[in-house]
Amino acid sequence: MDTKIILSEKELPTKWYNILPDLPEPLPPERHPGTKEPTRLPPPLFAEAINDQEYSTERYIEIPEEVHQAYKIWRPTNIHRAYNLEKYLDTPAKIYYKYEGTSPPGSHKPNTAIAQAYYNKKEGVKRLTTETGAGQWGSSLAFACSLFDLELKVYMVKVSYNQKPYRRMMMETWGAKCVPSPSPDTDFGQQVLKDDPDSTGSLGIAISEAIEDAFKNDDSHYSIGSVANHVLLHQTVIGEEARIQMEMAGEYPDIIIGCVGGGSNFAGLFLPFVRDKIDGSRPNLKIINAEPASCPTLTKGLYAWDYGDVAGMAPILKMYTLGHNFIPPPVHAGGLRYHGMAPIICHLHKLGYVEATAIHQLATFEAGVTFARTEGIISAPETTHAIRVAIDEAIKCRESGESKVILFNHSGHGHFDMAAYDAYLSGKLEDYEYPQKMVEEALKHLPEVNE
Repeated sequence: MDTKIILSEKELPTKWYNILPDLPEPLPPERHPGTKEPTRLPPPLFAEAINDQEYSTERYIEIPEEVHQAYKIWRPTNIHRAYNLEKYLDTPAKIYYKYEGTSPPGSHKPNTAIAQAYYNKKEGVKRLTTETGAGQWGSSLAFACSLFDLELKVYMVKVSYNQKPYRRMMMETWGAKCVPSPSPDTDFGQQVLKDDPDSTGSLGIAISEAIEDAFKNDDSHYSIGSVANHVLLHQTVIGEEARIQMEMAGEYPDIIIGCVGGGSNFAGLFLPFVRDKIDGSRPNLKIINAEPASCPTLTKGLYAWDYGDVAGMAPILKMYTLGHNFIPPPVHAGGLRYHGMAPIICHLHKLGYVEATAIHQLATFEAGVTFARTEGIISAPETTHAIRVAIDEAIKCRESGESKVILFNHSGHGHFDMAAYDAYLSGKLEDYEYPQKMVEEALKHLPEVNE
């Protein structure tokens, strides 16, 4: 009765899986933010090699040796059987989780951060700019840039910058510069602060600042931690490992669960499995995207063309969106605050291959505490959304008597999120209803994008 399913470094996948050629219908192309025509944006937005991956039709893309070696610092990651949680829930379900919290920054994010840092270094780029929400992405890119000797400027959403000072300290320890967004460092940030000096910020604002910074500096490129096709591609190392590990356990999941903000961690797990549902070999596979009720993109958003950022400098994407001007409530949902969602996930959702559910903040932390007291791991607030849904599905199995196999992606630990746990345990954690009026106001701008 093994608790952990362990792969050796020799079994670390050597290729990323690209879902694009296996989609039943082509993904709607990105549009230029100025012309609104289909486009492939050249540098300085991304490195050219990353641009190629964004639009590649190759089913598998080789992981460069330098990236493969860097992955070995912590990969492959283990899959755990949650025996204690199963016992506590008195469920016949078998609960497995892929634990991504063993990376140096403590999350799944380095899977793409290392790849992006490598490709930019190879092209002679000296400096990267980026945004970060809860700090998982910023700290991961700081770690990656330290490996490849790159400078990094991080625009961190102000509410998270204030809530999570240790994430900023991690970035600075790895050599990055981190500022709260909106900031006075960019023209756009200055404008936001002029209009709203007390702005708590949003990922959309931080993205605009990072892109402006990259465009203004010839030695710089922009780097993004979620949403984009190439980011999801790099994260599929998670699912490629998981397929091998589930085979080793003699199991195939009936239900796959993950938290989503931009969607990269969960897509990294489920994309190598969803191809089985697409080709008809696993038609009953259930794939559940768990998002916060305070920023319910898939469950409440519109499927439409929208800018990836507030200033309208990022590509226009076809996605479920709450409007690029939407600023979510300052909940402890961590990075799950983006106004849109990865186009690949949105496309699969629209076609009916995946589903979504929205979880309230108090329910997520209740699940996080239950998981900590049974499995021992204190999880990131983002991850607790997936844990909540996994627990709920296991309870359904208890009620029906079915012994389903549940697999969820545990995207990272919550060691720097203890203030949120303290607020929950002391009864001071607030919950938020769906911010309908805020969304309605933000969505007023969509017609101009969809003309």
